Amino acid sequence: MGGLTTGRNVLVVGAGPVGLLIACELLQHDIPVRVVDAGRGTTAHSRANVVWPRNLELLDRIGVTEELVSRGHRLAGTAFYSRGRRLSTAWMSRLSDAPYPFALTIPQHETERVLRERLTELGGTVEEGVRLTALDNSGPLPVVKLEHEDGRTEQTEPDWLIGADGAHSTVRKQLGIAYDGPPVDVSFAITDARLSTTLSEDLSHYCYSPSGAIVLGPMGGGVHRIALNVPHDAFDEEHPPPAELFQRMVDERAAGRSRVEELLWSGSFRVRVRIAARFRAGRCFLAGDAAHVISPAGGQGMNTGMQDAFNLAWKLSGVLRGDFGEEILGSYDAERRTVSHQVARSTELLTKAGVVSTPAKVALRDAAFWAADRTGLFQRKVAPQLSQTDVSYGEKHPRLPVRSAGGRAAGRGTSPWPEIDRDRPTALLWPGTRTPPPGWAGTRDRLREALAPAPVVELDRAVAPALARALGPAPTVALVRPDGHLLSRVDPADPQRAAGLLTRATHRTTPQQPGGTPQ
Repeated sequence: MGGLTTGRNVLVVGAGPVGLLIACELLQHDIPVRVVDAGRGTTAHSRANVVWPRNLELLDRIGVTEELVSRGHRLAGTAFYSRGRRLSTAWMSRLSDAPYPFALTIPQHETERVLRERLTELGGTVEEGVRLTALDNSGPLPVVKLEHEDGRTEQTEPDWLIGADGAHSTVRKQLGIAYDGPPVDVSFAITDARLSTTLSEDLSHYCYSPSGAIVLGPMGGGVHRIALNVPHDAFDEEHPPPAELFQRMVDERAAGRSRVEELLWSGSFRVRVRIAARFRAGRCFLAGDAAHVISPAGGQGMNTGMQDAFNLAWKLSGVLRGDFGEEILGSYDAERRTVSHQVARSTELLTKAGVVSTPAKVALRDAAFWAADRTGLFQRKVAPQLSQTDVSYGEKHPRLPVRSAGGRAAGRGTSPWPEIDRDRPTALLWPGTRTPPPGWAGTRDRLREALAPAPVVELDRAVAPALARALGPAPTVALVRPDGHLLSRVDPADPQRAAGLLTRATHRTTPQQPGGTPQ
């Protein structure tokens, strides 16, 4: 057995999208991070294929959004049908509070390729074929045993350990964390296929029928992701779903007229919804499928895991830089576990809506979808849920429609969406929707002085209408977290209170001087 190695601040187990995101976030700050992966590698047969508007915003934090958009296919929304009749549509293109008002379909292996390229640019690597086999979390630091492909073993003590190693997470099992969930147990057949169809290439299509549900998601170039519910154990790796099945189900269940020309690949999987009892144990964290597996209905799984990654990474990087107190990490479990349960409930309803079969229940579902669409309720409720722009950490911490400045300084720029600091809370100084009050320039200067070195972005009435509505008609200071969620509102005339709230929000015992060191 190899000797004890130390000195790595963070060990990330798992190199899927979630692990790669966390590593990129940390490497941006020159924080030592080691990424190991048991050898799953990238595959053309990955299930996740959509990135929703909220995550396109957050991916700006590591500078990959535009590259992903250039490689993916934009969707304006998601349409729902019953027996071929269109009931309702959730339009991403009509989201007034989204800097990226579209969904992006892109194979998971392509998303991972972009993230790996960014990881390499930042100086990181993935150690392939390295498996975590044991974890002792009883001491001040986690003690980890790693096994390499050649049989060599090593023991290491990372300062922090992040388990992003999937639904069968060894990290979670070694920590003894329960993994339970609601009684949702559905099997799906899935393929990426070349399809000739009369359906729009700008929408994904959820089609309900008496025999079950089918989803057709355009991915560009005539390729569609097709997913449908099937009996348990109908297929396996040696006997994947054939083209004949998908053509028959398209004919039976889908709207429009479509012909399956060629399967690029096909497979099947069974989903049992599970959520970990806690996402943190001391210096160990769970993220992504290691923390939760939810129904694939609505394409929420990978996106929820990505938001885990961003929530944890900005906090942990701030702690390791010395900008935040360690107590800030306590909010990760509470915030992300609550959201995971909320997403699981909403996707459970969507899953159940697709498999109702009795005439009375079908009629009730169809009437509810149709009425919600005609009254605008579907757009107001379902579109934000699918896009994940409605994610909120309690009523006091909603998401604000802003963008990350990436590595640039926070500022107003020429966009209607203010750019907030990637790493520290930002103060948005809002004069209100009317003429600024007397002495506004002096108020602004006092705030800048009191809040330094925190960035202060002065807004004007040219901001996006959705942000103006969120901030309200009166002058205010909105303290915003690096992930775009509201920390607190403060009266602009009380700069000392604003400074105190900022200090408490970062869990520091003393404010910082402009140079970034404690006073």
